[in-house]
Amino acid sequence: MSTRTENAMARSQLEGVRGARVLLVEARYYTDISDALAAGAERELAKYGCFVERVTVPGAFEIPGAIALAADRYDGFVALGCVVRGETTHYDYVCGESARGLMDLSVHKKVAIGYGIVTVNNVDQAWARAATDRGDKGGDAAHACLAMVALGRRWRNT
Repeated sequence: MSTRTENAMARSQLEGVRGARVLLVEARYYTDISDALAAGAERELAKYGCFVERVTVPGAFEIPGAIALAADRYDGFVALGCVVRGETTHYDYVCGESARGLMDLSVHKKVAIGYGIVTVNNVDQAWARAATDRGDKGGDAAHACLAMVALGRRWRNT
């Protein structure tokens, strides 16, 4: 029986991504969870011989802005962070606006982004998603990024 908390994203072998330049943009608000997400992402990117740079931002809200600043410098981006529901509506704004910002970049700027921001009710749920031996959402986000890089390269070369 799998130790993963959810169905694993099908991580099929990807073609045409070897050596891709990928920027991990990591919100460090929950440092241990961020480290687990980054470990999963870095492990997945290493399988494809990617050049990886890792930068940090204060929180999930700042991730789209950091990617926008670097949009022309990398083949793809992995957005990593954790937002835990609190007692106020702040959670809803941070989750919604960071997701919207990343989607806007993906669609309007044609940027390959893997979404690895876990949005949870408590820290136990965050660990279930972030730990590399359980949810491995960092690895899933890196794989999604590379899948989009592969599509972009395929369509640019035809």
